[in-house]
Amino acid sequence: MRLIIALLAVLPLPAFAHPHMFVDSRLDLTLDADQNVTGLTLSWSYDEFSALLILEDMGLDPDGDAQLTEAELARLKGFDLIEWPEGFEGDLYFYRDGVQVPLDHPQPSAIAVTDGRITASHTRSLTPTPAEGLQILQYDPTYYVAYTLSGGVHLPTPCRATLIPADPDAATQALAEELKKVPEDQFSILEIGVHYAEDVRITCNAPS
Repeated sequence: MRLIIALLAVLPLPAFAHPHMFVDSRLDLTLDADQNVTGLTLSWSYDEFSALLILEDMGLDPDGDAQLTEAELARLKGFDLIEWPEGFEGDLYFYRDGVQVPLDHPQPSAIAVTDGRITASHTRSLTPTPAEGLQILQYDPTYYVAYTLSGGVHLPTPCRATLIPADPDAATQALAEELKKVPEDQFSILEIGVHYAEDVRITCNAPS
């Protein structure tokens, strides 16, 4: 998810108060018989303008009809997983008891272009972790990308996900506090994305 990272170096500081790319997400969790999370499938649907820039940058869909051939789709698949530097979390964070749960490197699983939007899916595995009490956050630390879990979080019963929306007023206040720390004559990338993240909590009934 670092498709336009070069632009960040030239944007003025106030630009970071709002996102420039919008992504609708769907998260599917895989559980074992003991209600441990063992893997996930995450789908990202990019906004139309971002999708247009991506296709143009890759030299795909030259006629602009948003109808890609099978060969073009094959080239597109996994495009957003190529630039994955060491330490990059994939804008997805799992926590249990306040401790971050590591996620394995992603593998592309599906790609589609529908109504001018690119929907790219990938899978990730993790060490079996109890689903009960799991917290999940999805955000770009710089808030260049705004994520919305409009597709929901899906997992087998009896476990369920509760999504707590971000508090925009609290996020705005946090941004104001961060801006106070930046000297007027200096450029700084503010890591404010966490304040705009939806908070997902997983609960389960005890296995029978």
